[in-house]
Amino acid sequence: MFIEALRAQNPGLMQATRELWQQGALLPDTWVIDVDQVMENGRRLLEEADRCGLKLYLMTKQLGRNAWLAKKLIELGFQGAVAVDFKEARTLRRAGIPVSHVGHLVQIPKSRIEDEVNFAVDIITVFSLEKAREISAAAERAGRVQPIMLKFYADNDTLYPGQEAGFPLEMLDKVVKAIRALPGVKISGLTHFPCLLWHDDIRLTLPTQNIHTLLKASDHLRALGVEVSQINAPSASSCRMFPLLAEFGVTHAEPGHALTGTLPSNQYGNEPERIAMLYLTEVSHHFQGNSYCYGGGYYRRGHAENALVYPKNQDVARATRLLPVDESSIDYHLPLAGEFPVGSPVLMCYRTQIFVTRSDVALVSGIKTGKPVLEALYDSLGNPISGGLHE
Repeated sequence: MFIEALRAQNPGLMQATRELWQQGALLPDTWVIDVDQVMENGRRLLEEADRCGLKLYLMTKQLGRNAWLAKKLIELGFQGAVAVDFKEARTLRRAGIPVSHVGHLVQIPKSRIEDEVNFAVDIITVFSLEKAREISAAAERAGRVQPIMLKFYADNDTLYPGQEAGFPLEMLDKVVKAIRALPGVKISGLTHFPCLLWHDDIRLTLPTQNIHTLLKASDHLRALGVEVSQINAPSASSCRMFPLLAEFGVTHAEPGHALTGTLPSNQYGNEPERIAMLYLTEVSHHFQGNSYCYGGGYYRRGHAENALVYPKNQDVARATRLLPVDESSIDYHLPLAGEFPVGSPVLMCYRTQIFVTRSDVALVSGIKTGKPVLEALYDSLGNPISGGLHE
C-alpha cells in the first residue's frame, strides 16, 4: 500500500533495515520503526494541534503498545496515552507511561475498575449504565469523582464489527438522568468512532455520519446543563484533519497511524507526516513457481499488495505482488509472485495493528545520518526482547 510513498519519503529506512538484516540483528517478521521520523511526525502533529486548539493523546496499539516510544512522545508534549483496551493500559502503566483515557474501544472489566480509578485517569469512556455504576462505586471508595465520557449512536452510523457499542441517541435524556444520580462520576465528554474516513475513489478523508451524531449529542447535553469539556472524534487524526476537527468543535484527538505516516491518504506520499516504518521478512522457500516468505505480520485490513525483494541482497530491488492470502488460515507464510532466491530479504509497507500480529518491533535511530542504531527490540505486545537475536 505504501511502497511508493516509502521509496519517496524514507529510502534511508529501507537501507538501514537491509544493513541490520545483513548483520543478523533483525529476524524476518519484524516491523522496523524509524524513531527519529516518528519524533518528527510527533512534533508536526503537536504544532498543528496547538495551532488548532486541540489536545493530543498518544495511541500505541498500532506500534505494538510500545512504551519505549510512548515515553519519548510524551516527553515531546503529548498529554498522555489512550489505551484502547485494559491490557494496553496494564502494559503502559507497568512501564510508567501516564494513561489519560481508557475504556474506548474496550470497556474496563469489573476487576480492573478499582485500579483504573485509583490511578486518577483523566477520563473513562462508558457504554452502559452498569459500567457507570461500577465506576461510581469505585470512585466513592477512593474519595473522588471520576470524569467519564459517553458514546451515543444513531441509525445509519458506521459501526465496525466487533466494536458495536454505545447508548442509542434517543435514550440520551434517560441516560443522563440515571448517571447524574451516581455520586462518584460526572459526565465530562463525548466520543464516537469512526468520525473521519478515507475514500479511495475520490482520494479524500471525509466526515462520517458519526461526527454529526456526536455533535447532536453534545448540543443536547449542553441544553441539559452538562458541561462538556471533551469532544473526542477519533480516526484519521492527522495534521491535515486537525483544522476540520477544530471547526466541528472537537477538543481532543488521538493520533496513531499519523505517528508512522501510515495514513491511507499518505499512500501517494504527499502528507505532512512521513512514512516511518516498514515490514521486513525473508524468502523461506518456493512452491509451484512462487516464493513464500516468513509471515506473522499480516493484517487483513492492511491492503498489503506489493513487496520489494533484494535477490542475494543486491542493491537493486525487484518489485513483485503479494498473492492473495487466505484470511481463514494462520499466516505462517506470505506468498509472492515469482521465484526469488531463498534467503533474500523482502520489504513491505502497509497499514497494520502490530498488537494483533506475532511480529517483533525494532526501534532504530540515526537513519537520517546514515548511522543506524538498533535501540531496542520488543514483541508485538510491548514486552522487551532481552538479548535480541542472540539471547
